[in-house]
Amino acid sequence: MSRGAGRPVRRPRHAVSERPFIVIWEATRACPLACLHCRAEAQTARHPQELDGVGARRVMDQVAAFGRPAPLFVITGGDPFQRPDLDALVAHGTSLGLRVAVSPSGTPTLTPARIAAVRAAGAVALSLSLDGSTAGRHDAFRGVPGVFDRTLEGWRAARGAGLKVQVNTTVTRHSLEDLADIAALVRRDGAMLWSAFLLVPTGRGEQLDRLTADEIEDVLHFLHDCGSVLATKTTEGHHFRRVALQRAVLDARGERPRLGPLYGRLMARAAERGLFDGGHRAARRPPLDVSSGRGFVFVSHTGEVHPSGFLPVSGGNVKVRPLTEIYRNSELFLRLRDPALLRGRCGACEFKAVCGGSRSRAYGSTLDVLAEDPYCAYEPGSFPYQEELRALTESTRC
Repeated sequence: MSRGAGRPVRRPRHAVSERPFIVIWEATRACPLACLHCRAEAQTARHPQELDGVGARRVMDQVAAFGRPAPLFVITGGDPFQRPDLDALVAHGTSLGLRVAVSPSGTPTLTPARIAAVRAAGAVALSLSLDGSTAGRHDAFRGVPGVFDRTLEGWRAARGAGLKVQVNTTVTRHSLEDLADIAALVRRDGAMLWSAFLLVPTGRGEQLDRLTADEIEDVLHFLHDCGSVLATKTTEGHHFRRVALQRAVLDARGERPRLGPLYGRLMARAAERGLFDGGHRAARRPPLDVSSGRGFVFVSHTGEVHPSGFLPVSGGNVKVRPLTEIYRNSELFLRLRDPALLRGRCGACEFKAVCGGSRSRAYGSTLDVLAEDPYCAYEPGSFPYQEELRALTESTRC
């Protein structure tokens, strides 16, 4: 659980300098898909130096050593279903008191039987990727035919097995005009959470056309509006928290933001699809104040510890130094937790303590982890209602 019920932004109950809210472990980079954005540049075969079962259990032991409440532990890839010991690893993490989630790919291994097995081993949630509202759109992005249908089948199987389901969508030029249709599909089929990932130029994602900051601003406000009928979050979209604060102030004043044509098109398409029909959710799910190295940590398939899976700078290796020490004391992580060190517009921004921008995208664009986030259109100090904003920010951080 986290603090901040009824507030625009939630905060973890514990100090994120001492314990992460979430730990992502890349179980393997093996995956038969050829996704256009793949951070891991996944290969068909498992890496000879990836953590074996003993090493994987040691990582989970170290995660448990952070104390209670235990961080959420997500097993990702590549495709974690490529590991024959996955069920045993899920069971080990569960025995330690970890909440274990699994993030498979839409490969032939994504079967109802495998999903039931990880559920029986103790997994509590499954996340699946959906980058198009149709088979043609999704499969073109994933590089293999049939992935869309397998994903929908896995989605149904996971819900039937009692797993919570998170649906992840990568926001690219490919999916941009399809977002309203994807949102309608997520609402129709039911999910715990819809997560929109704002592309980071790393791995195969370096080759994709980048969106403009103004387009991203329109997307973030569209996602905010979707939050009235869908539980919605962003990945590497930390300025979604800025948007939530701004919209709370504007809503209290009965005003609407001034946005671009993309926002208008997305909202019009959402209305056509009936996304907002049938009533609204009782309460919006506020975004969580967690960022790279500040509540979030990623352990690679070889044991390298990164602030994010999209930030290829290591703070150490779990084979040499415990994860608890790396997260709490490494110079890289300490720097990322100090907003006073941010540069450019991020350093000058009044939202830097609650947003801070994507450190992954800053690094991917400039090779500087403290540079400004190029996907942000906001000019520091330009929001007209600074007093209301300060009061709201203070109440959020209490």
